[in-house]
Amino acid sequence: MSSHLVWSIIRNNNAFLRKKRNINKPFSTEPNNLTNLSSYRYNGLVHKKTVGVVDAPDKKGFTVVYKKATKQNKPRQCIVKRTMKSGPRRSLAKLERLLKANKYRTDLTKAALRRASAVLRSQKPLPAKKQKAKKQE
Repeated sequence: MSSHLVWSIIRNNNAFLRKKRNINKPFSTEPNNLTNLSSYRYNGLVHKKTVGVVDAPDKKGFTVVYKKATKQNKPRQCIVKRTMKSGPRRSLAKLERLLKANKYRTDLTKAALRRASAVLRSQKPLPAKKQKAKKQE
């Protein structure tokens, strides 16, 4: 089925939609949706090729999850996971190279880099708060 047809079917009703009052665009929680917005461009269900960035299982680095277009009808073989944990700067460069070399949805490259850097930023420990000096009287 074409991706446009599938999108027109699941656009308003699917299990991943999160609709709230006073929000024009509903959120979406489906896998491989980089921005969590419910739109045709970012949807992870309807396209032959999709890219997703998630936390690595050991909380060091991130995992890139993408679909192979050739194995579209075989869901188990369709999904490929690659963990990148060779330092933040190098991992982001690897991700960009992966997407560019395979001509893999160049419109999603910037969103994937943003998502990956947000995942890496979330893994950094928070700086320790300085204790306020107590007044001695």
